Amino acid sequence: MSVNRFIVIVLDSAGIGELPDARIFGDVGSNTLGNIARAVGGLRLPHLEAMGLANIAALQGLIPQAEPRAAYGKMTEVSAGKDTTTGHWELMGIQLKQPFPVYPNGFPPEVMDRFEAETGRGWLGNYPESGTVIIEKLGEEHMRTGKVIVYTSADSVFQIAAHEEVIPLEELYRICRIARDILQGEHEVSRVIARPFVGLPGSFDRTPNRHDFSVSPPQPTVLDSLKEAGLMVYGVGKIKDIFNEQGITGSVYTQHNMDGVDKIIGAMRDRPERGLIFANLVDFDAKFGHRNNPEGYAQALVEFDQRLPEIMKAMTEDDVLVITADHGNDPTTPSTDHAREYVPILLGGIPIRPVNVGVRETFSDLAATIADILDVKPPPSGSSFKSVVLK
Repeated sequence: MSVNRFIVIVLDSAGIGELPDARIFGDVGSNTLGNIARAVGGLRLPHLEAMGLANIAALQGLIPQAEPRAAYGKMTEVSAGKDTTTGHWELMGIQLKQPFPVYPNGFPPEVMDRFEAETGRGWLGNYPESGTVIIEKLGEEHMRTGKVIVYTSADSVFQIAAHEEVIPLEELYRICRIARDILQGEHEVSRVIARPFVGLPGSFDRTPNRHDFSVSPPQPTVLDSLKEAGLMVYGVGKIKDIFNEQGITGSVYTQHNMDGVDKIIGAMRDRPERGLIFANLVDFDAKFGHRNNPEGYAQALVEFDQRLPEIMKAMTEDDVLVITADHGNDPTTPSTDHAREYVPILLGGIPIRPVNVGVRETFSDLAATIADILDVKPPPSGSSFKSVVLK
């Protein structure tokens, strides 16, 4: 059967069990979906269940389907990392051999001295911390002094937090662009992230005006192949930022998960052209995984599951829906960082045979399959499973 569009939705951090090399990353025992299911006494996700989510792995509360409505399986991350950029790049066909640098002790003087000199602003922090925690710790001093809050995490990120009434958004973005120019070579972190917030001491809230300043992929991805072939590549959420706009033909930012679903459905309605709608729903990771909140994570899964019928109703007879993830972030473990896990993959739509695609050797098998089905240049990595899933 012919396929006109892929709609790929990344449930950010929804891993489904530790990878064989999880010990190297300190993630033994991590199982984001499985441990959440146990922690909340069982998940209730009837639409994901019907697609075959519990056919991939045992998930308390969900029943494996004798006749699932989608093709199902899981994918292995082979790149050297477990961060958002690495995961998304591998999903689109690039495998990184060297990890992005991380800074468990903060950024060195040669970075921070140059940052202060070129931005004209002092800084506070410069250590790994939860974003919500560090603004509570340092937000009042930031408001008093005008110094920006700099922090990192276990991921390769240089994050800059500032109160929107102290440092306007455009000024914060300018500071981030300066940091992005500084962080090259040996200090080329995957992302510089603007983290604006509002409110008063004791009741600060981060705003949806986050902006990621990423490095560009080192090789063409399947997004580039699609764009070069004259096809649509429409990003929903932070996709444009993750790929530094490379291979993107159009995009829209989102405020939260449900706004993301609204934007996905809107794109499906308004953009019928051949190609790819590629979305990231970040709240699973940002609001619940990093904050060790399994109950909130479970509720976010329920909210997404409740919207699945709307997404499916918006599909045409030649659309393929893909639901997957980019890494894990198990909120039941002591760590608040990403986890080295398999990710689930569900493929639905009239053109798809509901079969078990097994354990894919790399996330990049998805990119290779998209390229194969849409008949564009294959990505650098990955093996297509078109013959397995396409009717």
